[in-house]
Amino acid sequence: MSTLPSTEKPRKQPPSVYTVILILAMLFMLVAVIAMYVELSRWAPDYYRTNSAQPGAMVVPVNSSATFA
Repeated sequence: MSTLPSTEKPRKQPPSVYTVILILAMLFMLVAVIAMYVELSRWAPDYYRTNSAQPGAMVVPVNSSATFA
């Protein structure tokens, strides 16, 4: 075994299986976020614009002569 420095360039290790799984998971999560944004804009385009919203409650007048006992 030689103690002299080698003239070869050190080779880069190939990515492990776990690194590939991590990259794929990140890619799929990004695709899922984009798909959810597209679906939100498709099914509820005015979800965040509440200035023109009409409340769905019914106003009932209260009889002031009624007693609650």
